[in-house]
Amino acid sequence: MDRPQIWLDFAPELHLFVSAPRRAGRTSLRTDGTSTLGHVVESLGVPLTEVGTLLVDGQAVPEAHVPADGEHVAVHAVTRPQPSPAPPRFLLDVHLGTLARRLRLLGVDAAYENPDIGDAALAARSAAEQRVLLSRDRGLLRRREIWAGAYVYSHRPAEQLRDVLSRFAPPLVPWSRCTTCNGTLRTVTKTSVREQLRDGTERSYDAFAQCTDCGQAYWRGAHHARLEAIVTEAVRDFGPAAPAASR
Repeated sequence: MDRPQIWLDFAPELHLFVSAPRRAGRTSLRTDGTSTLGHVVESLGVPLTEVGTLLVDGQAVPEAHVPADGEHVAVHAVTRPQPSPAPPRFLLDVHLGTLARRLRLLGVDAAYENPDIGDAALAARSAAEQRVLLSRDRGLLRRREIWAGAYVYSHRPAEQLRDVLSRFAPPLVPWSRCTTCNGTLRTVTKTSVREQLRDGTERSYDAFAQCTDCGQAYWRGAHHARLEAIVTEAVRDFGPAAPAASR
């Protein structure tokens, strides 16, 4: 008996993941007659974390649907912003350190693993802490044990940040998190962090914050203008922002 033949049409946003012939429009595929639609889509290179609505002959179906002969399947990308029952918390793999620091700069809860702890441990932490795993590793995002995941489409940190903010719309609270460890910041006196300051810093600055977890001190130093530009652009395009500790 011939295997079922189905017809597939991938949204343009998903063309990155599929072979060139499948980017031109509707194409055919012979299935084994038992695999779910989710498995079929994933076998063609698309992480299910990136798939939104699946339509079969115009009707929405779950990933567990087993396609039958002659069905027309439209594979849509996730909607933006992606619905979330609560403010999202993130977990980033070892290759996304700059993105992690920029998310923390904006007050977004962004855990980061460095050195690399391995795919299994990352997936387990995502599940245990209910964090959205961000990665450019498609294989990692295919692990069934992750709580939720998202592919980071660009290799440029500025574009990565815009990608995550537009997709998940997390609340922005700039200057409220430690960019080193992800802990929360509190306003402190100069005296309380004096041992971390050089003479020039102690003479030139009066407003300080400190991480409640690792103790790192922060102030509006020479690098502040560059960081302020990142914050201003993010708040302008993805705000509003709430007031937070000075830095």
